[in-house]
Amino acid sequence: MTSSSIGMSEQGQVEREKFENELKRILSASDNAGIILRVIGSLAFQMHCQKYGYLQAAMGRAYTDIDFAAYHKQTKEIQVLMAGLGYHENREVFIVSEGNRSIFEKPEAGLHLDVFFGKLDFCHVIQWEGRLEVDHPSIPLAEMLLEKMQIVQINEKDIIDTIMLLLEHPLGDVDNETINIKRIAGLCSTDWGLWRTTTMNLDKVRQLARSYEQLKEDEKGIIDSQVKAALARIDQEPKSLAWRLRARVGDRVKWYKEVDEVE
Repeated sequence: MTSSSIGMSEQGQVEREKFENELKRILSASDNAGIILRVIGSLAFQMHCQKYGYLQAAMGRAYTDIDFAAYHKQTKEIQVLMAGLGYHENREVFIVSEGNRSIFEKPEAGLHLDVFFGKLDFCHVIQWEGRLEVDHPSIPLAEMLLEKMQIVQINEKDIIDTIMLLLEHPLGDVDNETINIKRIAGLCSTDWGLWRTTTMNLDKVRQLARSYEQLKEDEKGIIDSQVKAALARIDQEPKSLAWRLRARVGDRVKWYKEVDEVE
């Protein structure tokens, strides 16, 4: 785990509510316009963890921006929507990313928005295609877990979000308020690199959860059992020929992309 402090600081309730209320405003506007915007990042975990969401503030996990997943086909509509809501787009990011990412800002309010079109593409690629209709207002829980587990240099903020998710939701083979471990195992079974990073980080979550004084002993036990069950299910999934060939090479060759801070 890296020592990055981004996303880790004391944050007052007024500041947290600023992000939460703005998110609700954007989601209401996008729903009314028929635009599919799904929340990712810290606020998605907060919205999906009604029982354990308090852990973010208790553990010093701060909001720094608002992140969304979207489809390429609605790019223009999203740009118009954000302009109408008072945001200014950083066109350079959109151009450099070849239309896969947009950044919108409202400096006077201290608000920064990221929209990822079609996929999340950092250490590993997590595709959105056909998945954004599965849940609302966030991406599905399986993709929420993968969003964190694909980060090779995982940070404390990502560990905290993952702990909340694993405490709040069971593993299963469906998506309805369940972490679809069947989907995660399937994706990992065809991509050795994603498998390597995901299993590595799940074990880190299990180990680091033991050190948090904010967690009760039974909660630490839940994390331990959830991670062990997830790793077992991923291990049981039959692996593709490409996976098996790449596994022979192992860590001798880099299996991920180098990226800057993943927020």
